[in-house]
Amino acid sequence: MRTEAALAFGGNLGDPVAAFASALRSLRGHSAVTLGRLSSVYRTAPWGKTDQPEFLNMAALVETSLAPAELLALCLELERAGGRERRERWGPRTLDIDILTYGDELIDQPGLQIPHPRIAERAFVLAPLAEVLPRRVIGSETVAGLLGALADETIRRDDAATDRLRALLATPLP
Repeated sequence: MRTEAALAFGGNLGDPVAAFASALRSLRGHSAVTLGRLSSVYRTAPWGKTDQPEFLNMAALVETSLAPAELLALCLELERAGGRERRERWGPRTLDIDILTYGDELIDQPGLQIPHPRIAERAFVLAPLAEVLPRRVIGSETVAGLLGALADETIRRDDAATDRLRALLATPLP
């Protein structure tokens, strides 16, 4: 059985677009994952710890036969491959991949909470997610409704980064 999951990608160190492309290629090549719709890339102000560079963020839909914990393990493996070092909460990073949704499941376990526990507070997550899953209900509100309630003009679509990501994904692996 396959389940649709929504993933959030973020990064603000090195080349986040290349890191996103590498992780998405790995997902595309994984036998238990089918890569679905991708959002545009967004440029966003840092959240939580604000004395760091802007972030690039995006969302991706996947269909997977992996269990939620297995999908999390894959995301963590992709982060490590992308050079992620966990030094400080909300600090700068090369690549961050969060599981936002996993079908309609509600999971609250140590290390794994789905839907993502702070999704309704984070316009930088909701803006890309609203592009690919606007009518998805989280709690009692749609993704589009949650985003509308958070109006944040600092979040903007980065067309150049989006075009570059699409070009990198279309390029065959070396």
